[in-house]
Amino acid sequence: MAAAAAGNGTPREEEGPSGEAAAPPPQAPTSVPGARLSRLPLARVKALVKADPDVTLAGQEAIFILARAAELFVETIAKDAYCCAQQGKRKTLQRRDLDNAIEAVDEFAFLEELACLSERGRERGKERESQESSTVSSTRGST
Repeated sequence: MAAAAAGNGTPREEEGPSGEAAAPPPQAPTSVPGARLSRLPLARVKALVKADPDVTLAGQEAIFILARAAELFVETIAKDAYCCAQQGKRKTLQRRDLDNAIEAVDEFAFLEELACLSERGRERGKERESQESSTVSSTRGST
């Protein structure tokens, strides 16, 4: 080998046929192998975009940007909700943590209507549960 002939023990770049140093072998990307650019399935994002009647065409780049924006949004609101959970000395996120994050952060103001809707839905669910439990208890008492 050329390195052994040089006597310094360090490998030397191989020379090409014209006497110039050959290009180094391509290096693997520094990111994690198998890592995807988007964590959300792009086919699902595309299906959601196509569900909008106002959208006629959507390019792959647009789908990718929408998927990435959705990831960043979910990451941001999850971090803010987790901070709310930590204030309550909990590690598990609950719906009320999301509601608190929506109320606390001005950028989430557009979600306040959804938080109100979910609260009304929970109230209706509690009403149904109480009606069902009273129905079950009345039928048990009659038999």
